[in-house]
Amino acid sequence: MTPVATPFFFYLLSGLAIIGGVLVITRRNAVHSALALIVTLLAVSGLYLMLYAPFVAGVQIIVYAGGIMVLFLFVIMLVNIERTVKERQFNRIWPAGVLAAAALLGLFVSVYVKGKTLLSDPVTGKPLWPDPTISLPDSSNTQQIGVMLYGNYMFAFEIASLLLLVAILGAVIMAKKRI
Repeated sequence: MTPVATPFFFYLLSGLAIIGGVLVITRRNAVHSALALIVTLLAVSGLYLMLYAPFVAGVQIIVYAGGIMVLFLFVIMLVNIERTVKERQFNRIWPAGVLAAAALLGLFVSVYVKGKTLLSDPVTGKPLWPDPTISLPDSSNTQQIGVMLYGNYMFAFEIASLLLLVAILGAVIMAKKRI
């Protein structure tokens, strides 16, 4: 990707992620909301690719946009939610949502207005983000993740796999009781 095209794709993917996020919280139909979340997750995966993190982008697509969203859609289709209860609940809390959105918008605007002075070291004046001219490491992103995951964090990785196994067994047992 050429440096000239990079800002275009960044703004395109960022805009898709923001629009998808807004659609997730504004759609009344849960299936439409889940599809908008898939668009958001795919846009974020594109941003990961722009950050030279192909492994994280692939995991984002396979795990989140693929597996978890299929699970969400199955739950949405299988659970019968009464529309009147849902409408009453959302009609009651919309002022709080508007207030929270306005506060978040105010925060974004203040960060944008203050610009780089807010995101720089007060002593040295250097920006807190990395220099874009720094070269990438010799090893790949996937190799670095593998070394860290199966080296330093092997115990945590095994504990996470046991927790997933317990969750799967619990779901199977709960499903068998209903059948």
